Amino acid sequence: MTDESNPNQQPVYEVESAPREAAVSPSKALAGVAVVVVVTCLLAGYGIWNRIRADRHLVDMTNQLAAPTVIVAAPKAGTPVDSFVLPGNVTSFTDSPIYARTSGYLTKWYFDIGAKVKKGALLAEIATPEVDQQLAQAEADLNTAQANANNARIQAERYTGLVQSDAVSRQDTDTYVNQAASTAAQVKSAQANVERLRQLQAFEKIYAPFDGVITARNIDTGQLIDPGAGKELFHLQALQTLRVYANLPQVYSANVKPGAKIDLTFAEHAGKIYQGTLVRTADAIDPVSRTLLVEIDVDNHAGELLPGSLAQVHFKTPTAQPALIVPTAALIFRREGLRVGVVVNGNTARLAPVVIGEDDGANVQIISGLSIGDQVIQDPPDSLIDGEKVQVVSPGTKTSGGGN
Repeated sequence: MTDESNPNQQPVYEVESAPREAAVSPSKALAGVAVVVVVTCLLAGYGIWNRIRADRHLVDMTNQLAAPTVIVAAPKAGTPVDSFVLPGNVTSFTDSPIYARTSGYLTKWYFDIGAKVKKGALLAEIATPEVDQQLAQAEADLNTAQANANNARIQAERYTGLVQSDAVSRQDTDTYVNQAASTAAQVKSAQANVERLRQLQAFEKIYAPFDGVITARNIDTGQLIDPGAGKELFHLQALQTLRVYANLPQVYSANVKPGAKIDLTFAEHAGKIYQGTLVRTADAIDPVSRTLLVEIDVDNHAGELLPGSLAQVHFKTPTAQPALIVPTAALIFRREGLRVGVVVNGNTARLAPVVIGEDDGANVQIISGLSIGDQVIQDPPDSLIDGEKVQVVSPGTKTSGGGN
């Protein structure tokens, strides 16, 4: 703006001044700082919480992926167990290898395998010329000793009678008396040697020690025979009565008593039942198999049964016991004993000790250790341990696996 009356006057400009700002109070500044700090803490806390949640999720996913996947099924109810079948080993009532007691050459044998012989039957003869000559020499020595002893006895009796009349000295009498005693002892020694050689000569003939069947002949004419158990000549078995041995599970050990009648079946005699008698037990449980060894005798005068065969032994229990059926693959064999894996609390494995009954190869009866509602692990992994977490899937469900 200019004054028109003064042309030389410089223009004067009107300057508008800025409005003055009001001063910020300290309380408002402090509140702003507090807001900033709170927001910062919230953001940091959210980040930490988010990280912890991610870590927990990672741990849960790792544990879930590490837990073995198992299929479970409830055991099936079986019929009450009032009888069961166990395998039995059939042996002869008496089984004896026959050896030679003297050395020489076999001159003849009289029975071959399968021959039925009576006690005392002559089985074979061994030629022992050395023993024969030793016996002849021992008999001659015995005769000499008897002659010397007879002469010494006569001399002693004569001197004993003469010493009463002082016809001979007491010293000579004592000498002849002692000589008679010495020669009598020599006679006894010679007699013992003769008996020993006669017994050795008797061993030239091999006799059957009992009634039985020759099941092995390991010699032939002309073979050199050595005394002792180095070479078996014959093998003899008594087959009129057979012994059948079976291992009874501990759970049934209190139900069997000597004298009980037991049915036996054999694969080679289909449809035929043989009856045996339980004659004795071991009266002790085997700590390894937890079974009781029992012996059953069965009559075999008909000769239908053979030692060494396998029998099916049918035991009967006086009281019925409920049984549960599970697949044989569900059994777990551990050092502590037989176990079955079951799932408890939805995802925890428990190894339950069980006692089994009849086993047909595919399924097995569980006598004790399981309940009808238990979730039994089917085909459990070998590494399964008690208390381990597992993933339970239904049969036929496909499990998800990792991949790209």
